[in-house]
Amino acid sequence: MLEVDSLETGYGKKQVLFGATLTVHEREIVALIGPNGAGKSTVLKAICGLVPTWKGAICFGGTAINGSTPAENVTRGITFAPQGNRVFHGLTVLENLEAGGFHLANNDLKGRVEEIFALFPVLERRARQLASKLSGGEQQMLAVARALIPRPKLLMLDEPSLGLAPNLVAAVLDRVCEINQNTGIAVLIVEQKVRESLRIAHRAYGLRLGTVVLEGSPSVVSSPENLHQLFLG
Repeated sequence: MLEVDSLETGYGKKQVLFGATLTVHEREIVALIGPNGAGKSTVLKAICGLVPTWKGAICFGGTAINGSTPAENVTRGITFAPQGNRVFHGLTVLENLEAGGFHLANNDLKGRVEEIFALFPVLERRARQLASKLSGGEQQMLAVARALIPRPKLLMLDEPSLGLAPNLVAAVLDRVCEINQNTGIAVLIVEQKVRESLRIAHRAYGLRLGTVVLEGSPSVVSSPENLHQLFLG
């Protein structure tokens, strides 16, 4: 479904990625792990079109998407939930979800919101509340739910556990796993809670200093030797 080949990019004159290569297959959860500053979030931003590709290629469904805008990539089936409970605090829960379906016809959007409420009953109960009034865990669920509104083929999540109490981290990632199993949506997840993300992943990549240095099953990537190499060098 997704092929990232020898990707190089960065911000301004600062290069962050140095030939990163990875793939995501249909119906698969892939975890991207590594130390802070490794370039994990930059990989997601490059895929969705928030940062330009300097060198290398990004293909989705066999089509090159280098240079595509985030809006164009949403219509292709790629959605992105960035880190930090990125919801519109001045809008209601319902309005946040409607914003996720900006390109859908009204009837399609209404039906999609009803489907999302079935997946996240707590959001339906709070549909008319301002997003700012939700707990941290509920705001994170809203961010994920909004990214699901367009019926993506690939859902990218950047630190979905950020700011959550430890007892909520497993619950959020379990919900991501359920979405994958029940809908077949592929997931590419960046998560600092390494063992939790590997628990739900089918495959994983380890990124260090902008380069993929580990690849394999969660059991292989999570070996003490490999984690030591990845995080301590």
